[in-house]
Amino acid sequence: MTRYFRAAFIFWVIVRYGLDELALSGFRLGWLARIVTFGRRRQLDAPRGQRLRQALEHLGPIFVKFGQVLSTRRDLLPTDIADELALLQDRVPPFPSEVAVATIERSFRRPISAIFETFDREPVASASIAQVHFATVRLRSGEIREVAVKVLRPGVLPVINKDLDLMRMMARWVEAVSHDARRLKPREVVAEFDKYLHDELDLVREAANAAQLRRNMASLHLVMIPEMYWDFVHPEVIVMERMTGLPISQTERLREAGVDLRQLARDGVTIFFTQVFRDGFFHADMHPGNIQVSVAPGTFGRYISLDFGIIGTLTEFDKDYLAQNFTAFFRRDYKRVAELHIESGWVPPGTRVDELEGAVRTVCEPYFDRPLREISLGMVLMRLFQMSRRFNVDIQPQLVLLQKTLLNIEGLGRQLDPDLDLWNTAKPFLEKWMLDQIGPQKAWQELRDQAPRFAKILPELPRLVHAYLQDRHHTLRDEMRELLTEQRRTNRLLQGIVYVGLGFALAIAVMQLLRGRILFF
Repeated sequence: MTRYFRAAFIFWVIVRYGLDELALSGFRLGWLARIVTFGRRRQLDAPRGQRLRQALEHLGPIFVKFGQVLSTRRDLLPTDIADELALLQDRVPPFPSEVAVATIERSFRRPISAIFETFDREPVASASIAQVHFATVRLRSGEIREVAVKVLRPGVLPVINKDLDLMRMMARWVEAVSHDARRLKPREVVAEFDKYLHDELDLVREAANAAQLRRNMASLHLVMIPEMYWDFVHPEVIVMERMTGLPISQTERLREAGVDLRQLARDGVTIFFTQVFRDGFFHADMHPGNIQVSVAPGTFGRYISLDFGIIGTLTEFDKDYLAQNFTAFFRRDYKRVAELHIESGWVPPGTRVDELEGAVRTVCEPYFDRPLREISLGMVLMRLFQMSRRFNVDIQPQLVLLQKTLLNIEGLGRQLDPDLDLWNTAKPFLEKWMLDQIGPQKAWQELRDQAPRFAKILPELPRLVHAYLQDRHHTLRDEMRELLTEQRRTNRLLQGIVYVGLGFALAIAVMQLLRGRILFF
């Protein structure tokens, strides 16, 4: 029954914000849209993107998160809607501290006083998935550390699953009634959101992501990632090192503290491209709320990354695709960009290279009248994805996530330094990565990576060679036996043909002889 009430509420919100008119117009049922919107013109005066954003905010935090995920799919959405959805904020009031304490005690099966030395019951941050409290904890070594405690919002999983069921139902309905909507792949978008949400609900997974990033970035000395205290990690609670810094959006406070904003902008790009092209493992939720800057003497000017629920990963193939696309773009080699799309296997069979090249040229050429510092690599990727929609290119989710993160990085970087030349900062990473793929260092790395496998195979090599030769010997013997048998069969067949031919010739000769005698008599 609750599900039907929720569905009725969603339908009411759809009508209230005029999304029915938006849907019917999209389905090319404009005449029906005019009928259902009669007398509601004032209600529909707002732009369609604004109405969609307000409707999602009214439906609650799960739909807000869905809108945020949807805003990254600029390869599927019109620009005005994607821009409006990007304004969605995950603003949710905190849940009672007594509930947070109960969740912590249930997770670790101990009273809160036995877990923490002190625990601040007033949350410092709250979102739709979890909220954060500050505390102090005694480690096994006896050392007392200041920590941040992230607690999953109670009862969030059943709510999410119910809303996801309704989203799947609506996606199936939309696909059934509109050919244009099928191109937007609503069921795939909902499935992607489902995975994204359930990954974020597992706080152990988030802790593991943070630990991996911390290891990867340890030698760079440009970013600080909180340490996870594994004795206090649970699917509903994680305890991590408390980080202290200034929000990156507060540029005036950073400038007053003496932080070099131009260097900070370059460092941010360096961090991102290191994660992408060196590690293939990048923080994919780098909006200003998740980034601070340290002003402590020992770590002054370093980035502080927070919230590791969304992580992007790239294969070697993905990195090669990106590096070659960016390089070809700055060389104006549009044919190569088109070939890369086709070589990726994401383009339907039969796509003509020249047509795809022309579309790529249309997207990319306008950028070259601008200074390099005004070129947005994120926008280039986004325009390519939008162009790909015309050719039914199947853009991979990890690349869409990368494009969204790249736009965030560029926005932050140019907020700190309006003259930031992203290409000159990124170019060394691309060149080094391309060189590493074809140079002797790559060959040596491959050999080193395969060494344990070779070491295991090497002692067995004589036996494997002997077994192969034995098998080959038996195979050759069998093949020779079959060949001889076939040859005997062929010889018998040829003999038969010869005998038949001789018999036929002899019969003709006898007939001719008898015919001659008959004529003679």
